[in-house]
Formats: sequence, structure tokens, C-alpha cells
Amino acid sequence: MSTANLTRAETATRANAVRVHAYRVELDLRDAPDSATTGFATTTTIEFTSTSSETWLDFLGPSVESVTVNGVPVTVAYDGARIALSGLAEDNVVTVVATGEYSRSGEGLHRFVDPADGQTYLYTQYEPADARRVFACFEQPDLKAPFTFDVAAPEGWQVVSNQAVAHRNSVLGGQ
Repeated sequence: MSTANLTRAETATRANAVRVHAYRVELDLRDAPDSATTGFATTTTIEFTSTSSETWLDFLGPSVESVTVNGVPVTVAYDGARIALSGLAEDNVVTVVATGEYSRSGEGLHRFVDPADGQTYLYTQYEPADARRVFACFEQPDLKAPFTFDVAAPEGWQVVSNQAVAHRNSVLGGQ
């Protein structure tokens, strides 16, 4: 596998083999205000069909802790940019547990401490090829699917999106 950008041939091959049906992304951002914390827990579950027994997911982060394919834990094959998937069936559910890294460049999940109020703020724009800096995904525009996000945030934070909040739960140490 390569850590370089995707080639046109790679995207065409993957687009012909994969149809993505849904993403569920869980982000634990409760430690974001701690300046010593550089990363966050990210868990992605992707439902997709594939005509190939292997493909890859895109992810740029410090580590991938585990990968589960159709309920079976598999050996993590991560090169720093791609997570190799093998042994795929026609219908697949893949879960990736990983650690993302906060950025200071506006790419991925940007963390900023406002000097005026001392508060920590996070934002993302998911510019092309930047969603993979926050969660494992098929990072190409012709492989789209609906997303469900679960965000654990510090108590008192406001989490906003371009969609209405489906539900809000208070949990110990965050919301």
C-alpha cells in the first residue's frame, strides 16, 4: 500500500467494486480542553457491498487500534494512510477503532484555544481528502453514503452540524 494520494486508476477500481450504504462515526472529544491531549478516539462502522474480496479504507491518524470485518476481529494492516481490508463478502460491516489527531492547520479536526476567553474550540470543514483525518472512510466523492455521528463532548459544549440533532444524552464526563 501507498501513503501517497489516490490515483485515478485506484479510485476507478474501488468505485467499480464498492457501494457504500451507511456510516456511523463515534467521536470522543471529552478531553479536547486538556492542552496535553493531542488526539481523540474515533470509531467508524461502515456498511457496504463489494464485488471484490479486498479493498482499503482511508485514514490519516496516529494509530488504528482494531478492525472488525463482519463481526470478526482481523489483524490491523495500516500503513499510515490506508487500512487494508481482505476477506470481504458481498455484504459487509466494517468497524475501525482508531486515534485521530487534532490539527492546527484547518485540516481534519482543528483545535483552537481562544486567547480572549481561554476556551477550546473545535471545527472541521472536511475539505476534499480531510474527512480521513477524523475517521476511517472511503475518501472519494463517488462513494457517498448517509452519516450518523455520535459525539461525546465536554459538559457545557455546543455541538453543531449541518443537520438537526437527532437526540442528546448527558453522560458522565460529557454530553
